[in-house]
Amino acid sequence: LCVRADGVGPQRFIQKPRVFLSARARQQRLMRGDGGGHAVHAHRHLKAADTVRAVLVHAVGVFQHQRGIEIGHAALVEIADGDGAVLNAGKALEHLRGHVAAVKDVKQRVERVVPRNISGGHGGVRIELSVLGAARFGLRAVYIIVIAVFTAVACEFLYNKSAGRPQSVTDLSAVVTGLLLALNLPVSAPWWIGVVGGVFAILVVKMLFGGLGQNFMNPALAARCFLLISFTSIMTNFECDAYTGATPLAALKIGENVNVYNMVIGRVNGTIGETSMIAILIGACILLLLGVIDLRVPGSYIVSFVVFLGLFGGHGFDWSFISAHLAGGGLMLGAFFMATDYVTRPITVKGQYIYGIFLGLLTCIFRVFGPSAEGVSYAIIIGNLLVPLIEKVTHPKAFGKGGAKK
Repeated sequence: LCVRADGVGPQRFIQKPRVFLSARARQQRLMRGDGGGHAVHAHRHLKAADTVRAVLVHAVGVFQHQRGIEIGHAALVEIADGDGAVLNAGKALEHLRGHVAAVKDVKQRVERVVPRNISGGHGGVRIELSVLGAARFGLRAVYIIVIAVFTAVACEFLYNKSAGRPQSVTDLSAVVTGLLLALNLPVSAPWWIGVVGGVFAILVVKMLFGGLGQNFMNPALAARCFLLISFTSIMTNFECDAYTGATPLAALKIGENVNVYNMVIGRVNGTIGETSMIAILIGACILLLLGVIDLRVPGSYIVSFVVFLGLFGGHGFDWSFISAHLAGGGLMLGAFFMATDYVTRPITVKGQYIYGIFLGLLTCIFRVFGPSAEGVSYAIIIGNLLVPLIEKVTHPKAFGKGGAKK
């Protein structure tokens, strides 16, 4: 049984249903709006939860795919299933338009709550940190930042070009990755470090796994860990014309006293973007006020780190020692700008708290018991790898299932 949906009117063909079009072909015909001469009608029993979930997945999980919502519309329609019912073409089209309008309404509601481009929110604040780093370390910092950003963007562009994929550099995610990588590099690093790190972050960690939204760990942090393992002496050399001597965390590691005030305002050695605690907190407040991030992950991360450091750090709850650890290294930068990455953090509320607590514990273990003075990067990368397990454990049960039986 077939019904034409091109406005001519219903026509009956008493025959065995023909082979239906593929899902891709149906999507394309629906997007063109010509109906393709085939009978189309909206599925009468679609669950509202599935509709909301489809919209949220595209609006929150993969912000750069603006056409994802429209493609999701096609999932709301199917070819008539030959159940013996002959539908009026006009009613079928009205039914379809109703579903599409409902999905568009949900999309608009989601976009009012969640920013369309996550890269823009994080990127603007990271530019602020980049400017501060340039002010602290001079033109050498600008040189490192430009090389890292250019490499990241060029690598993504060339990969999409060679693979025949649509260009995605306009979503600015490669720019954000390059910025974050540069902020985690010492200003004394040679130019090729930014190139190697940018290629590893974009090509190996991001694009080979499907692009933005498909990477299983933070690309910039993965690149930093790769550089730390491969070029340890370069990545741990923080001496420059502006500042000399050991980093505050290295001094704490060997029992020396540090000036916490200098750590707060940024008058210390370190990577380009991690030295000034007050600048990082200002950027974090901007993201919180804009609703780009929340305090679940960074709050649980910092609080759990303080608790574990007080219990196992060897100094008890000595607030001068704890404040030095909070202001030093990449803890604040990692908590607010890297652990909050939408792609690599858990999506469940309970999972985000567990994730933050795990990061706090792991960072404390690395800093207190590990050979290195820092441990934020490794903690977040290991946490990224455990996100699927955390989501599986904390996945909420469907309504009506899992309750106690009487």
